[in-house]
Amino acid sequence: MFARLPRWVLFGGVVLAFIAGIINATGFLGVQHQGITHLTGTTTLLGTAIGQGDVAAMLHFAALIGAFVAGCVASGVIIQDSTLRLGRRYGVVLAVEALLLVAAVPLLGAGQVAGEYLASAACGLQNAMASTYSGAVLRTTHFSGTLTDLGIFLGHRLRGLPVDTRRVRLLLALVSAFLAGAVAGTWLFQAFAYAALYVPAAATGLVGVGYGLYSHLHRPA
Repeated sequence: MFARLPRWVLFGGVVLAFIAGIINATGFLGVQHQGITHLTGTTTLLGTAIGQGDVAAMLHFAALIGAFVAGCVASGVIIQDSTLRLGRRYGVVLAVEALLLVAAVPLLGAGQVAGEYLASAACGLQNAMASTYSGAVLRTTHFSGTLTDLGIFLGHRLRGLPVDTRRVRLLLALVSAFLAGAVAGTWLFQAFAYAALYVPAAATGLVGVGYGLYSHLHRPA
């Protein structure tokens, strides 16, 4: 399946993973120390809040998860199909993501958790857009599954079984891009605080515009 994906899709997945790394690092380094794309951890925190009877924390973590899911829903409404096809409104999704990140900056700077919800919704938009293309999974905001796949492939290789090396290279590239984004996000946050999110906002906006132009120029006559 991965062998049939166009290069622009694979490149876009790596770029989006880098962007998600910046966003998540900004969340962890902020006042709330909350991962924006780290839904496994957020769900765990929701569970602990329920167990402790902390209503305020319950509402916060539930809202954070709900915002991510809402972003996924919005992506599904905008794109309307999981089948990869040039001309679908991926650029619109990226533009909305950029706007959400821009809107999140002043809210986060003012210490308002609504900024986290907007950033989480932005990541939901991105991940839903990139997750499934004709059955090939491209995760760009969380990597438990990706690392699991890599471990399985390593086990297969140790047993002498065939391995899809192109898929392995892609998964390694996605993880590496997310890690590099986290490093870049740390540097950006240290220099600009929450304004660091303007960088991924600009990047998603530019990628969206670039996709729109590419789609227009390569539209069938």
